[in-house]
Amino acid sequence: MSKKIPQSTTRPRERAFLVGAEIHGQKQNLSLEDSLAELALLADTAGVDVVGELSQKLQRPNVETYIGPGKVQELKALAEETLSEVVIFDDELSPRHQRELEKALAPNIRVLDRTALILDIFAQHAHTSEGMLQVELAQYEYNLPRLTRAWTHLERQAGGGGGAAGSAGGVGLRGPGETQLEVDKRAIRKLISHIKKELEKVEAHRMRYRAQRKRSRIPTVALVGYTNAGKSTLINRIAKAEVYVANQLFATLDPTTRRVELPGNDLALVTDTVGFIQKLPTALVAAFHATLEEISQADLLLHVVDISHPNALNQYQAVQETLKEIDADHIPMITALNKADQLQRPEMARETLKDFPKSIAISAIQGTGIPDLLHLIREELYESYTPISVRLPYQQGALISLFHELGQVDVVEHHRGGVKIQGRIPGRLLAQFAPWLNKNSKEEIHKLEDEAYAEEA
Repeated sequence: MSKKIPQSTTRPRERAFLVGAEIHGQKQNLSLEDSLAELALLADTAGVDVVGELSQKLQRPNVETYIGPGKVQELKALAEETLSEVVIFDDELSPRHQRELEKALAPNIRVLDRTALILDIFAQHAHTSEGMLQVELAQYEYNLPRLTRAWTHLERQAGGGGGAAGSAGGVGLRGPGETQLEVDKRAIRKLISHIKKELEKVEAHRMRYRAQRKRSRIPTVALVGYTNAGKSTLINRIAKAEVYVANQLFATLDPTTRRVELPGNDLALVTDTVGFIQKLPTALVAAFHATLEEISQADLLLHVVDISHPNALNQYQAVQETLKEIDADHIPMITALNKADQLQRPEMARETLKDFPKSIAISAIQGTGIPDLLHLIREELYESYTPISVRLPYQQGALISLFHELGQVDVVEHHRGGVKIQGRIPGRLLAQFAPWLNKNSKEEIHKLEDEAYAEEA
């Protein structure tokens, strides 16, 4: 199936043809059509004009060209007819797929995949030195197995500002019997090693900053959600901040923390984090480890969902899967169903609440529902208790005392080297106990939470 898309009258940008495949048995949060529509938004955010798209249903990806040989020929003809300069695939291509496709298409047509496109957007939106380093690391690790040309090709794609490249030096002299490709790969590995060391310094600084925040006893809330769900607009509303906001994917990349006043003169530190997306590149998850730890170390997650989006539930599930991937699915969470003002029928928001746990309908841009949301945040941080089962080493005496002082202890069992405690603790303390959760404790916690939720209902 293929179609051409009418062109806008705006200044012409690089022209791209999109390709998507539906693989039999492969789980996807979005349909093929919706996923391609999202890819088109990503392309637009990257500054590319989409001139057409092609899709195919497959039992399995073709070993050489991902899509079938017949589709490759059809793609070649359509790309040439629409004067496309780049072809973008909706999935991550293997280095072999990319090489064979570039051979099969016209010499002037580049082949990119969804991962490369997202990396390019991140490179455009990273403004802090940390963000630039993280993007640069992800780009180099992505490009290393795909490197087939000299440095000029990489320099055009790498958008992290060149800081690490400049400080680590360029390509060295060739050794006996070494090809230029081997020299380039060795230089990139050197750059990767250098950037990782720089990011270790950033991570150490973050750890010191987090320890300082914990000593202040002010609980932390991490805003999470699908990209463009309205997280930055929400933090601007509740913290009276001025975080950059734009109606595009991944408008905010670098995390921002603001102090928020809750009802009853209580306080919380709220961090706006990078938006998630389906098929989030694994290279990005690894490179943004330090930033994503802001989520896994939070006392409460505030999941912002664009309730006006037709795929709101699928986007919610994609975020939940990513939270599980970064080991943050055990943290207490409330859901803000944002953009309720954009619904055709306002009562639809209330009808949808039952589909999301601990949720409230809001409009961050208009301020609707914000007071109720702040009350819910306060209740979760300062009043609600979370079931937990931990095995604490005796060396963690401070945590053992904290459990007894602020928690509700049901079972205590002393063992060699430590103590097993089961009970309930304030939700804001859960992250401190996370390293010592008992095996299968996450499943136990979710079960106990479901039981407690059913009792309240």
